[in-house]
Amino acid sequence: MPADRPPAPSELTPRSHFEARRRVLSAAGALAAGALMPGALRAAPAFAGARPWPDSISDRLTPLEHVTGYNNFYEFGTSKQDPSVYAHKLPVRPWAVTVEGLVQRPRTFDLDTLLGLAPMEERIYRLRCVEGWSMVVPWIGYPLSVLLKQVEPLGSARYVEFESFHDARLMSSPIFNPLVFPYIEGLRLDEAMHPLTLLVFGLYGDLLPKQNGAPLRLAVPWKYGFKSAKSLVRIRFTDEQPLTSWNRSAPHDFGFYSNVNPAVSSERYDQRRERRLGELRKRDTLPFNGYADAVSGLYAGMDLKRAF
Repeated sequence: MPADRPPAPSELTPRSHFEARRRVLSAAGALAAGALMPGALRAAPAFAGARPWPDSISDRLTPLEHVTGYNNFYEFGTSKQDPSVYAHKLPVRPWAVTVEGLVQRPRTFDLDTLLGLAPMEERIYRLRCVEGWSMVVPWIGYPLSVLLKQVEPLGSARYVEFESFHDARLMSSPIFNPLVFPYIEGLRLDEAMHPLTLLVFGLYGDLLPKQNGAPLRLAVPWKYGFKSAKSLVRIRFTDEQPLTSWNRSAPHDFGFYSNVNPAVSSERYDQRRERRLGELRKRDTLPFNGYADAVSGLYAGMDLKRAF
């Protein structure tokens, strides 16, 4: 298939087929966390026991091959196909995430501890890219707030900064990459603690592929996809708004909040319409990516054309 041709409707995985597969996998039982090893995904399902989240959307799922084959992960290149080719270099064991800053109990969590903090849920979320394409993905994880509460944020904390793994010796980003690494993202504290903000360890019932941000990433479904930082190694609470990577690189295109707002287009991209991978037609872009009922209250009184 040509790199830029959208997958045809006939290539989609019907939701009924996936749900049947999930029931089979659930019967097999969950794989032990120790099976999370460097290299390719294991054949056995890692998260077969993840409980379906009742508030998941009912949209048709994007096929796994498109979810894992069409990505933005600029540490491994600027082409959408680069991550699936080069991300195999990403080491996922051992792995640790440091949570620090304005907290009572700063702490470093190893991956096994993170995997065991809360029961895994399967949540079907939309993901909307600022470039005009979107996906529907069955993420596996638990609310980010579960982790953040472990360190007891101070009353002075207003923002949460996220830092992604970076090692120039392993990552093959091009010379003309628009970003400065390590990749930094940020949320306001109430956004980070919102129950929709997910700490993700898997998708389609199995471990996160490396090109999708293994071994753990964020999924913030009402914001553009670049807000959902991949391969997290550091989380820092602060009283100042973080300077995020895309906001630093192109502030006229990428604001700090980056909520999906069809009324605000960047200098390069029209946000009013989108093409979902697996569909030939375009559809109207929904405010807050369709999650307005759940999150619009976070921005009461704000001008979301200025605070974009």
